[in-house]
Amino acid sequence: MPRFPWTSRLRAAALALPLAVTAGLAAAQAPAPAPASRSATPVLDAVKARGHLRCGVSQGVAGFSLPDSQGRWNGFDVDFCRAVAAAVFGDADAVRYSPYSAQQRFTALQSGEVDLLSRITTVTFQRDVQLGLEYAGVAHYDGAGFLARKAPGLTEARGLDGGTVCVQAGSTNEVVVADFARANSITLRPLVFQTLEELTQAFFAGRCDAFNWDRSALAGLRLRAPNPDDYVLLSDVVSKEPYGPVVAQGDVRWLEIVRWTLAALIEAEEQGLTSANVEAALNSASPNTQRLLGVSGGFGTMLGIPDRWAFQAIRQVGNFGEMFERNLTPIGIDRGLNRLWNKGGLMYAPPIR
Repeated sequence: MPRFPWTSRLRAAALALPLAVTAGLAAAQAPAPAPASRSATPVLDAVKARGHLRCGVSQGVAGFSLPDSQGRWNGFDVDFCRAVAAAVFGDADAVRYSPYSAQQRFTALQSGEVDLLSRITTVTFQRDVQLGLEYAGVAHYDGAGFLARKAPGLTEARGLDGGTVCVQAGSTNEVVVADFARANSITLRPLVFQTLEELTQAFFAGRCDAFNWDRSALAGLRLRAPNPDDYVLLSDVVSKEPYGPVVAQGDVRWLEIVRWTLAALIEAEEQGLTSANVEAALNSASPNTQRLLGVSGGFGTMLGIPDRWAFQAIRQVGNFGEMFERNLTPIGIDRGLNRLWNKGGLMYAPPIR
């Protein structure tokens, strides 16, 4: 007798089904063919047809994205957009920048106003799962903190008990302030502003006792004060704030291009490849370097862009460390967690092979 007699009965029942019924079941289970006119890479196709990348940035954060007196955008987030443009077009200047507030940024991406969001945007569960967004990785590790006007004995955020804290609408900082106050049994009154400029003016005008934002951004903000020495960045790090470039769902190939551009910049620093020496490195005997720079492997072809995509990004923009030193080191931000993994940090690129 079979060990599981019910399996024999099921097999017999299946064989007894009329041929027409089984054929119908098979047809129902087969995936419907995709419409021939629908592109699998709508964003990439649109970017190529347009001839430039549309990049969403912040409304003016020193070190990350800020226009100069000539209207030219500069900063760490801006440089990443330039690296993606160099990878796709071989031209880092093939970018148009649009500044957005915290509330505007996701709508702009979802509606197709921009192809890429590169603006101090924290990776969170709800944003990743509920908003129809895709994070391409972590480009900067940070944490929220408090910038306050100097006062005797004020060194940590618990000393702000009963005070007013400026925060921007639509940011994670509203939740961060509430969570910190609750965890430390103190009272903090949030004063919420729609735009960064409104918030900054209110803070420097004395309407708030402190400004809660990510510490790297606060370091740049302090430099904009009429007298920076009147302000102190308190010692507390009250949250985890990993920033990452963001794209809309629906184009996996575009997501891969953005993700692997970030990985290539980190890998270039690990290999010691810079904007100054990368051209000579095309003759390197290292298999890893050959693959990264497009000498072998055909990885660009797999992405639908030129094989020397990473070479162009590194040559025109520099590696991850160059981007950091050019934009963030001058405003007093230490590499910290943003050092390479083999130098005590968290920056780690998956292998390009």
